[in-house]
Amino acid sequence: MHHHYKPLLALALLVCLGDAPATAQPTIDFNNDIRPIFAKHCTSCHGGVKQAGDISFVYRDQVLPPNGWIVEPGNSDESLLIERVLESDPELRMPPAEHGPALPQHEIDLLTQWIDQGAKWQTSHWAYEAPTSPALPEVSDPNWIRDPIDRFVMARLDADGLQPSPDADPERWLRRVSLDLIGLPPTLEQLDVFCISYAESPETAKQEAVDRLLQSPAFGERWASVWLDQVRYADSKGLGADGRRSVWKYRDWVIDSLNSDLPFDQFTIKQIAGDLLPNPTMEDRIATAAHRLTQSNEEGGTDDEEFRVAAVLDRVNTTWQTWQGVTFGCVQCHSHPYDPFRHEEYYQFAAFFNNTTDCDLNEDWPVAAAPLDKQQYEQASDLDRQIDRLKERIWEQEFQLLSNKSLWRPIVEMTATSNNQTQLEVNRFDDRAEFQTVGTVSRNTDITLTASLHDDMTQLTAIRLTAMPLQPSKAIDDSEWGFVISSIDARLVDREGKLSEELKIESLLIDEPDPFYDPQLSLDPKSNRGFAAYSRINHPRQAALILSSPAKVPPGAQLQVTLKHRVYLLAAFSLITRRGDLAVSDADQFTNSLHEESLAARRDELATLQKKRAAIRSVSVPVMQELPQHLSRSTHVFERGLFLTKGEQVTAGTPQSLPPLPEGPANRLTLAKWLASDTNPLTARVAVNRFWSQLFGIGIVATEEDFGSSGELPSHPELLDYLAVRFQTEHRWSVKALLREIVLSRTYGQAAKVSEELLRRDPENRLLARGPRYRLPSETVRDQALALAGLMSDKQFGPPVHPPIPAGVWQPFQSGDRWEVAKQDSPDRHRRSIYTYIKRSIPYPMFAAFDTPSREFCAPRRLRSNTPLQALMMLNDQTFAECIDALAQRMRDADDELANQIRYGYRLVTCRPATEEDVQVLVSLANETRSDSEADGLQSVAAVLLNLDEVVMK
Repeated sequence: MHHHYKPLLALALLVCLGDAPATAQPTIDFNNDIRPIFAKHCTSCHGGVKQAGDISFVYRDQVLPPNGWIVEPGNSDESLLIERVLESDPELRMPPAEHGPALPQHEIDLLTQWIDQGAKWQTSHWAYEAPTSPALPEVSDPNWIRDPIDRFVMARLDADGLQPSPDADPERWLRRVSLDLIGLPPTLEQLDVFCISYAESPETAKQEAVDRLLQSPAFGERWASVWLDQVRYADSKGLGADGRRSVWKYRDWVIDSLNSDLPFDQFTIKQIAGDLLPNPTMEDRIATAAHRLTQSNEEGGTDDEEFRVAAVLDRVNTTWQTWQGVTFGCVQCHSHPYDPFRHEEYYQFAAFFNNTTDCDLNEDWPVAAAPLDKQQYEQASDLDRQIDRLKERIWEQEFQLLSNKSLWRPIVEMTATSNNQTQLEVNRFDDRAEFQTVGTVSRNTDITLTASLHDDMTQLTAIRLTAMPLQPSKAIDDSEWGFVISSIDARLVDREGKLSEELKIESLLIDEPDPFYDPQLSLDPKSNRGFAAYSRINHPRQAALILSSPAKVPPGAQLQVTLKHRVYLLAAFSLITRRGDLAVSDADQFTNSLHEESLAARRDELATLQKKRAAIRSVSVPVMQELPQHLSRSTHVFERGLFLTKGEQVTAGTPQSLPPLPEGPANRLTLAKWLASDTNPLTARVAVNRFWSQLFGIGIVATEEDFGSSGELPSHPELLDYLAVRFQTEHRWSVKALLREIVLSRTYGQAAKVSEELLRRDPENRLLARGPRYRLPSETVRDQALALAGLMSDKQFGPPVHPPIPAGVWQPFQSGDRWEVAKQDSPDRHRRSIYTYIKRSIPYPMFAAFDTPSREFCAPRRLRSNTPLQALMMLNDQTFAECIDALAQRMRDADDELANQIRYGYRLVTCRPATEEDVQVLVSLANETRSDSEADGLQSVAAVLLNLDEVVMK
């Protein structure tokens, strides 16, 4: 059992004991008492980044024998560490004067006792040790306990001499739990039913209310925004022009998954590696869009590879922040300053994400064609699987011909010319000739290759082009811009270059089964797409041109092949074949094998299936997809984090300080299983802490983004471990079961009223001696106002919507990205906030005012602010103005008498009856603000009600 909430317990006992014998001294705990001293005073010079004198207080083997030399376990008098912290000479003292004052005596005493007790070093920080289910503590008042959560909280209160608060009033509890679980306030009807049931049996009433809320479709809509903050969801690309990205199907998947209570381990696996699951469903593929939410740059002149790499590293950082709660991003440039993560381990982890097919492209490829109607997901997935299997079988048969060296004869004599300023040269080797461009290339380049055929060749059945990087060996690690052959044709010519025969090409065979562009389009002169390495090239790429029938080769005939290039990216980079060679074949297999009846039948079947699939109305969703193994990239350490400065090559792996990967290939699926494993010490803790934070306003670990050595210690470590283990085992990763247990606890149900003494002792409510009270998140502030006004649309899912925004706000870089405000009679005008269009460069103003992150990067927690702009927003924003008008009308419709109208509105928004003093104040306000256009003054009353502190607070 951990005791992190008493990190200085040993020191306190030491002071009390005075000159007690050594045997009575308490055991010093390394993680709680010593590691914080090292982190505070030592690691800036002797840590994971800077290791002055080859000493790092992050790693045991650099401090303790046999490799370390500054601590002698059991003998503080002989330990250099104690000698240097006691040194009176400022030139020799540690820490040096320029880095801070000398250590206080109580910290020196802790270090001394730790060494004398044997200098026991806990290899792992508490968070890196697997949680174990702790024993339930004894408490002073067992009658207060409703479940084990309360027992842990009461034990902490007992230790601090505090008492829990009384239970919250039933109306306040129902409002609290409704806002927490579904992000909406209870209706008056729900409130009345609950109060009646509560009078009969409080526990039964609460259980029934919670079960009803957990089954509400609004549950997923409320909790989705919490997750979307983590995975930096947005409907735009972020950098450069920040254009629209059609990824809302992923947002809908998150809502659906939460509503169906998809176990959190499966929720994890599907997002990390849903595409690698056996027979992945449409939902599995959509789930991987979590890692296609990285920013891309459409600006002209940018390096596609630079931003592809940036996306890979962002996936690393996001994975660690979201699932592990660790600042792993520090390790991109150097070893972690405080935690045992080494620089090379960052890139070992990056290798899991470095072999996907996506690049920094405007097209967002690869994409999944997700049916607009979710009822067609299964049908579409079944068709996709059949299509993929057929493509693979056809490709395997074709690739055998393409890669069979015995069927090909390299060209050894060749000339190369272009139609413009692009310069070409031919290099001749013993076994082949290669062409390559020289210097700068021009747009719209046509490369014509004229090759001498072998003297003994009497027929021609196929031509193979091998396109290579300019520097093949270097490109494996540092890719070059790729190529797109928009059109290709071939002919036989005589020695004078006069046409002998135009060769009819039937099809192309290529070296990958699922290319970005259809290679057959290279045979269409009207197309500017075709066989490509889009947009980068690491390895040589091959395509074979298969003739419709064998062509007779006249004596002395030459082969002439023209490669036409019409594609360039970002106005600066022409995608041209920079280097390559040709080979030819006279083998009959290219005629016979490719016209086998079985292969023809497969092609016909494929065409039929593709036609059926195209008939399903779909939207393209960016997803993850692995490169073929023979085209995989290598991963290197980036020295100082710079992607152009590559160090040693590494393979995929996880840090040695954490449990090893499970059995299986080192790919994203194995990584996903590692994250969701019961042996992973962080995943369950981080998830539980995040849910707790949403309910109580602050996590058991306050630094949700940092469970490491520099983060805060948990306020209730045993409770955190209890919940983490229970989440994994009894609850089987059920989020709803976890939330149900927490909100039904006595701890959660306390009144939120706070005394001056308790506020002084525990301003953030870390001890949990009262119920949670804090400002609602932006989405709930807005959704609550819409619900109270009776304007809320219950329409779910679909493309993002555009509620009203102030004039002049919407000035996007792309003129075609329009904010078309839904009309008054449209349900899209008052949809829930989760469906609002999120543009990274122009945040929705109300969200920005209420601390919603821009979603450019992972946001583990929102820091709440309190600014005048928030009040101005709620009084003047168009949506809130419409809510004020509609709430005033609801009050008018409720009764004919002004005082009763106000009583109705007051109970509606606060869930409690108004006092007579409240009623009189609001009646006076209504009378004072009457005008010709507002005969009853209820709009002013409605504005006040929606802006009450207890309405915008939980």
